[in-house]
Amino acid sequence: MKHELHLDHYHDAGHMPHAHHHHHPEKQAAGSLNHVAWMATLHCLLGCAIGEVLGMVIGTALGWSNLETIALAVALAFISGYLMTMIPLLRAGLPLRQAAKLALIADSASIAVMEIVDNLVMLLIPGAMDAALDSLLFWGSMTIALAIAAVAAFPLNRWLIARGMGHAAVHAHHGHH
Repeated sequence: MKHELHLDHYHDAGHMPHAHHHHHPEKQAAGSLNHVAWMATLHCLLGCAIGEVLGMVIGTALGWSNLETIALAVALAFISGYLMTMIPLLRAGLPLRQAAKLALIADSASIAVMEIVDNLVMLLIPGAMDAALDSLLFWGSMTIALAIAAVAAFPLNRWLIARGMGHAAVHAHHGHH
C-alpha cells in the first residue's frame, strides 16, 4: 500500500509518465495550478506563522492559559495573513476597502484550515503548549504543526484557484496600476 501511495505522489506531481497522460497542455496546466496553489499556501503559511508565533510567544511569556494563548495566536494569524495579501495590493494602487475585501475572500478559508490544524497539532504534541520559548520542544512542535497545516491547506487552495477563487482573484489584481 505504501508503494502505491508513493507512486500516486509522483503521479500527482507530474514526475512520472503514465499511459493515460499524453495531453501535455493538461499536464502543464495541472503543474502550473499546483505551483500557484503551493505559492498561495506558502504565502498564507508565512502570514499565519508570523501571527501564530507572535501569539504563542506573547501568550506563553504572559503566562496565559492554552485557550487564551491559542485565541491570541489565531487572531494574530488572521491579521498577519490578511496583511500579507493586502500589502502588495495596496502597493499596486488598490483602494484599502477593495484590498481588504480581496484578502478576506482569498485567505479566510485557507487561514481557518491552517489555524485549526496547527493548533490541534500543538495541543496533541505532549508538552508543546507548556514548553519554554527557548526550547526545542516549542519550536520543533511549532514547525511540525505549521508544516502539517500547510499540507492540509494545499488542496483547499488548489480547489479555490482552479475555480477562479481564492488567490486567483488576488493575482488578477497584481501589477494593475
